[in-house]
Parts: sequence; structure tokens; C-alpha cells
Amino acid sequence: MKSSPFDVIIIGAGAAGMFAAFTAGQRGRRVLLIDHSSKIGEKIRISGGGRCNFTNLHASPAQYLSQNPHFCRSALARYTPQDFLKLLQQHSIRYHEKTLGQLFCDDSAQQIIDMLVSECRDGDVQWSTGTTVNHIEQAPTGRFHLQTSRGLFDTESLIIATGGLSIPQIGATGFGYDVARQFGLRMVEPSPGLVPLAFPAPDWQQYADLSGLSVDAEVSCQKTQFREAILITHKGISGPAILQISSFWKPGQMLSIDLAPHDDLRSRLQERAHSEQLLSNALAEWLPKRFAQLWCDERGINLPLKQLGSKALEKIGEELHHWLVRPAGTVGYKKAEVTLGGVDTRDLSSKTMMANDVPGLFFIGEVVDVTGWLGGYNFQWAWASAHAAGSVA
Repeated sequence: MKSSPFDVIIIGAGAAGMFAAFTAGQRGRRVLLIDHSSKIGEKIRISGGGRCNFTNLHASPAQYLSQNPHFCRSALARYTPQDFLKLLQQHSIRYHEKTLGQLFCDDSAQQIIDMLVSECRDGDVQWSTGTTVNHIEQAPTGRFHLQTSRGLFDTESLIIATGGLSIPQIGATGFGYDVARQFGLRMVEPSPGLVPLAFPAPDWQQYADLSGLSVDAEVSCQKTQFREAILITHKGISGPAILQISSFWKPGQMLSIDLAPHDDLRSRLQERAHSEQLLSNALAEWLPKRFAQLWCDERGINLPLKQLGSKALEKIGEELHHWLVRPAGTVGYKKAEVTLGGVDTRDLSSKTMMANDVPGLFFIGEVVDVTGWLGGYNFQWAWASAHAAGSVA
């Protein structure tokens, strides 16, 4: 069977894949975009509560985790959040900033998908969705041959944009990692990132009843800390601060949670050392009442403040600023927003995202060992790495 020749084939029609496709297509390259799913951009569609946190105004290498923290510098410098905003303005997509530089669509995440599809149309990109890639090989000429469920395809450049293992329910697989290994690239062991943390059921049973309760907190692990909300769940803790710290936490490590970063509870409680007020009622001024009640009851200290005394109150304040917990693990890829690890950046060009030893083979987006913080940073990496590859492939 005769194969169909292309200049560039991209596998994975998510954020990075579509962006790379139109970037190459608008350079005059003949581009084919393949995806095993019939639905495109699912991660975009469900992100940001359906409004897509598409970038962050503060994106810089400092917000990315990688075994080579400098790798992302080149791509991020050459395609910035401001560049993406210009693209949105061309498509009349309105947006707003929530907190900490996070930008969301005013209307719907579908606008981002529609914009990318429109740009692909302008670049004459061809689509092959619902297509399984069964085998890839590189010919002596350097061109890549793809055997798929829709026939044979042939290309000069091949871009892998298939993402990581997070959210398998929308089709995530380890396909990109398999391709990397096939061509001899090294891997950084993948693990769930930006993911809720779980505790052993017997240890957490009393807190499970508080599921849905949110507390403003500062969470620390080693020398890293994040100040945002934490959310009590049936299995453990989630919320923005926990998702952030989960990418830094390693099994066996303790977390320190400051439950009142906005105040000094040691001083506040000591000021009331002669009060008849119950401890739980006093703490309810700074913490959710149900949490304060459970905290006190669990420790058998829900007494009038004057019965506890000044030293005990100082210690209680200290414990509330340093609530030490040891998670049993994460809740896994099903609830993880991203995948840590991936294709080892030592085997890729930071300027083009091409494999150093396999000319014409590129890896972009989440499949690479570059993972951003929560808050639009991972989409910015998708746009930036796709721009780097699509500009040269």
C-alpha cells in the first residue's frame, strides 16, 4: 500500500499538538495531526472548571520542575504569555485574571479549542482523529513511516505531543514514553503531579466527616511552601496549596501545615489566658468552627481557656501553626492534573525540542520532563514548547 507523504506529522491533538500543527502549517509545511480519540482537546475543555486557565502572567523557569531546571528557559523566553494573549485578542476571546496571575476565559474553554482549530484551518492542517498508531520506524533516508488504523503515513518530521499519564479517563496513555524508549531516549520515571494526598483510612476517619471544608493555609515540605486553600476530602487533603506541594512531596516525608498564616495564634490565645471561653469557640474566630471543634475534641483539650493556662495555650498555638501530617501517598493519576517526569531533557534540544540523536523526532508538552506549578503554567509550557518545535519541524 502506498503511503501518504507529509512534511510534519504530529501525534496528539491536545494543547501542544494543535499549537505545533498550526505553527508548522502556517509556515507552509504539509501537516497531518493524528489522535487516537475522536474528541480533541479534552484536557483543555475540562480545565479551569470549564473556563481553561490558559496561562499565567508570571510564567518563568522558576515555576517549573525538571531534572534540568534550565531546559525550559529558551522556549519560555521565545513564546511568552503576552504572545498567547495577542492570539486570543485576534480571536476576540475575552478573559480575566483570578488570583496570582492566573488567566481564564470569560466564557468557555471551548473557545480555546475553537481558536486552535481555526488556526489549524488557516495552516491547511489535515486531521486524522480516531486513529491508532500501531508502529513507527525511521527509514535510512531519515523519514518516518507510520503504520496506523487508517493506513500508512510518511513524514520528514515527527512531533510527539501525546501528554502524560494523568486523567486516563479522558484517554491519557504512555504512548509518548514508548516512542521515546523505542528511539533510545532516556526517561525520568513518571509520577502523578498536582494531585490530592491520601491518608490511611483509620487515621483519617474523623476528618473524613469534614469533607468539603476549606481552610486558608500555608503548606510546607522541606524548603518549599505554598499559601492557598486546603480542602478536606474523604480520603485526605486537596485544594490548591496541597496540589502545589504534591509535586515536591516524596513518599515518607512529613508536611507542615500552618492553619492560620494570617495571624499569630500563640499570642492571640495567651491574650485570653484568663477567659472562660471554650478553646474551640476561641479558635473558631480563625478556623472553620467544625474543624476547631474536631481538633480540640481529638486532643481532649476543649476546655475554658483559663483552665488550660498560658504555657499550654502557647503550645496549642504552635501546633496549629505547625500541624504535622504524613500522607500515605497520592490518590493517583485519575485525579492528578499533570504527570511529573517523562522524556529526559538531556536527550532533547532546548531550542527546538528535537531529539539530539534522532533528527526529525520532536517531543513537546507534558510528555517531556518539564512540569509547571498549578495556575496556567502547564498550558504556557504546551504553547511555548509547541512553538519551538513547530517553528523548525
